[in-house]
Amino acid sequence: MPGFAQANELPAWKSLMEHHDKLGRGMVLKSEFEKDPKRFQKFSRTFKNEADGSEILFDFSKNFLTDETLPLLVKLAQDAKLEDLREDMFKGEKINFTEKRAVYHMALRNVKNEPMQVDGKSVVEDVNSVLEHMKEFSEQVRSGEWKGYSGKAINTIVNIGIGGSDLGPVMVSEALKPYGKDGMTLHFVSNIDGTHIAEALKHSDPETTLFLIASKTFTTAETTTNANTAKKWFLKSAKEDSHIAKHFVALSTNTKEVEKFGIDSKNMFGFQDWVGGRYSVWSAIGLSVCLYIGYDNFHEFLAGGNAMDHHFRTAPLEENIPVIGGLLSVWYSDFFGAQTHLVAPFDQYMHRFPAYLQQLSMESNGKAITRSGDYVKYTTGPILFGEPATNAQHSFFQLLHQGTKLIPTDFIMAAESHNPVENNLHQKMLASNFFAQAEALMIGKTPDQVKAEGASDELVPHKVFLGNRPTTSILAQKITPGTLGALIAYYEHLTFTEGAVWNINSFDQWGVELGKALAKGIQKELDESGETDKHDSSTAGLINAFKKKAGMA
Repeated sequence: MPGFAQANELPAWKSLMEHHDKLGRGMVLKSEFEKDPKRFQKFSRTFKNEADGSEILFDFSKNFLTDETLPLLVKLAQDAKLEDLREDMFKGEKINFTEKRAVYHMALRNVKNEPMQVDGKSVVEDVNSVLEHMKEFSEQVRSGEWKGYSGKAINTIVNIGIGGSDLGPVMVSEALKPYGKDGMTLHFVSNIDGTHIAEALKHSDPETTLFLIASKTFTTAETTTNANTAKKWFLKSAKEDSHIAKHFVALSTNTKEVEKFGIDSKNMFGFQDWVGGRYSVWSAIGLSVCLYIGYDNFHEFLAGGNAMDHHFRTAPLEENIPVIGGLLSVWYSDFFGAQTHLVAPFDQYMHRFPAYLQQLSMESNGKAITRSGDYVKYTTGPILFGEPATNAQHSFFQLLHQGTKLIPTDFIMAAESHNPVENNLHQKMLASNFFAQAEALMIGKTPDQVKAEGASDELVPHKVFLGNRPTTSILAQKITPGTLGALIAYYEHLTFTEGAVWNINSFDQWGVELGKALAKGIQKELDESGETDKHDSSTAGLINAFKKKAGMA
């Protein structure tokens, strides 16, 4: 795509390089707070969530920001034509140019029914039709009106998918477990390892289990293999193929393959090709979530995402929360040499949130080719990782505090717990760690402080904390469906901002194709007798060793 320069050729990039050189290693966050008592107010932003009336506080003040930094970062976004790209995305333009597709997952959460079009055709009606189908079906299942082949109500849902068709639904259903239907059990199967489907089936009853097969094409190898295993298991009890229609539902657009499998096309829930897998939880792929938490809560979840969309599209860049988050990521990756980014939710229900964000971030921006087809001249796509705190504090936080790597970190917490046990003691302890970890990473501990605690001279260097580690603290009122929707959309638009500045296409994923293509050929070799010599010596040696150990030789 012409008209987009390498990021390091933009005027603001050069200004930021000069600014960084001037800051050098001399910027000390602790000192910045001492110099400016209003730093917190200056670099914090509050998102007012129309979905549920709550607010989410984003504290960016413990980042390497000065009065000069933020305007320069905003200028970088403007030089990179972020605003034009953003508008093209919201207009339904095919900004995923390598696949010639629009990027329009925002239309899935267009709860205000604002006009949205792709190729000159409104998408609002189709989206609403699928939502109405999801509402009707979920209410039938939840109420017990929908019966299995033996006349019993459904109480177990098995979602079979992979990638975004698994990571999104499992993360959201876990995060919103307090809103889940009592007595309903969810299983999520994605791995082609037979253990995954076997464990789900072990704890399911064919008379009361509903399978959701999530595959746009209904040809995804891992998903269809697991689905067929589930069907064989089911038919051992149900006996008749006609019973499949009561226990299998397709989240797909391929009517022919769906009907061939035995699923009634009335039980198909479709979605469009402008819905990328890692953005698909907002679509019919979120049916498991809808079944679990109910349609009203699912609608609030959509509304939370929609509220963040509106903020991202309309707020000035210097006040735009996802834009600031994305620009800080670029700032650390390309000017400070940070290669990783940690997201640590202080909420056990959000234990799958970092894994979800891994796909969103690394599948989107794990790219090295610019929109013009040139190799990038800078770092893109940080390695994102995370675990829930406080458990993570007792594992890898040592590296954050005293290691040699700069790891920008997001801490996420809600003021209200869904489980205020022991007179809220647990939540107070959790909150104290949320505040203390960010503060400790910033202020560190000096040799004099260590000595004052009575440490011997030989122990002093081992107990010193350098501090000056940047963090962003995100404080919500409560993790409601609307709040979770807004947080997911925040990270989606943060990722978009990164990709816009880096001048890459954040919406294709060709990198997942090569291994899958090679695997198909190797699988044929595993079905053949004898040894193979069709690969390099390592791959051939491993294949032959496996066949021997597995009794296939």
